[in-house]
Amino acid sequence: MFSRIASFLAASSARAPSKPLSHRRSALVRDRLRQFGADTDGAIAIIFAMIGVSLCLFVGAAVDLGRWLQARNQSVAALDAAVLAGARVLQLDEKDVTGARAAAQQYFTENTKGRMHVVDETVSFNPSDDNTAFTGTNRSFIETTFLSFAHISRLPVGAYSKAVLRAGGQSNNEVEIAMMLDVTGSMSGTKIRDLKAAATDLVNIVISDSANYNPVRISIVPFAEGVRLPTSANTKARGSPTTTITVGSGRNAKTYYRTDCVVERQGTNKYTDVAPGTNNYVKTMYVTSSSGVCGVTTDDTLMPLSKNKAALTAKIDSLDLSNTTAGHIGTAWAWYTLSPNWNTLWDASAAAKPYGDGTRKFAILMTDGEYNLQYDSNGVSGTGANGDSPTQAKALCAGMKAKGITVYTVGFALGGNQTAINTLSTCATDASTTYTADSGAELKQAFRDIALKINQLYLTQ
Repeated sequence: MFSRIASFLAASSARAPSKPLSHRRSALVRDRLRQFGADTDGAIAIIFAMIGVSLCLFVGAAVDLGRWLQARNQSVAALDAAVLAGARVLQLDEKDVTGARAAAQQYFTENTKGRMHVVDETVSFNPSDDNTAFTGTNRSFIETTFLSFAHISRLPVGAYSKAVLRAGGQSNNEVEIAMMLDVTGSMSGTKIRDLKAAATDLVNIVISDSANYNPVRISIVPFAEGVRLPTSANTKARGSPTTTITVGSGRNAKTYYRTDCVVERQGTNKYTDVAPGTNNYVKTMYVTSSSGVCGVTTDDTLMPLSKNKAALTAKIDSLDLSNTTAGHIGTAWAWYTLSPNWNTLWDASAAAKPYGDGTRKFAILMTDGEYNLQYDSNGVSGTGANGDSPTQAKALCAGMKAKGITVYTVGFALGGNQTAINTLSTCATDASTTYTADSGAELKQAFRDIALKINQLYLTQ
């Protein structure tokens, strides 16, 4: 093509004898221009050069976009970890917003140390939904290398994450928790104080004052030699037992007196949660003292399901100590407070939801020793009509688990007692719901861990 242009220029300067110079030049220019326009020599080289430049820009853009995607993915992962860390702080104390933000910032900083270099970064963490959720927002930029030739000097990197605190997981269904607490004499001293602190901590974690929280209700079931029911529930649970009973005859006859406490149930449904009634009542505890006083004090009266945090923590704080350890009776009543079949004993606000309606039910069984007290067919302590206390407890736990109740067990300062350890491990749903604690700090951590399992965190975005 360039040789043609040279020929054109040379011809344009030549003289033509037959016509005036100006006419000859005009005609020649027109002819040469026609030839030049029709000439395609060298066009492919120009097109290839243009395509090459475009390809280079596309490859460069892909490199910049790859760096952007890597930075964004790293930012999202770091932000997710950060909001979960902050939300965990709010789980433990829903008012500790400062601590939640500090924890989130620390996690974000640690998890972005190896991230693609970014500039002009801002990150913020805030509670939302009345402190039942925790959010994180991040914005930064990566500086481009190749896209800068197209006047795109940097690309925005944005991330948003939200963690929700919800008892029982992502569903909006209710949660019911029965806490069986050992108030026997062996819990004296620092042990009862440690128990109160641990149980109170659990209540504060799983029950929120926010209306955005899933409904959570807890029952408190103190146990020792038996269980003391609210007065209004006594007749419904045990019928109308006589004031006294006589055991034996003649010179061996002995009179026993009715108390306000109940013991195990006998008969076909002794290990089920069939509703109380004729042939299905629980037994009344009888004692030799004519005062008919049960060792389980009125401060240790069972409290059915409640969502009133203040009332629950007050009940825990008022717990008093009693006598020996009839753990199977506490186990039974932990189940009964979660069973819809026993709702006739309680006010409507304490009524358990039906099984299988999505309500998640949990029993937490805590003791510091071996179950060692059982009752005969008269309700008198001694040889058990149903066998020993550990055997009965295991059977009741099996019944609970068959109904879909998750059973957690907590052994406190068991001192290697294998009977107690075996009873608790058998009762628990699985190894992950079995806890042992040798100190107050470990007991609190066990209850806290259970609370956090019940009160799950999940990311929504």
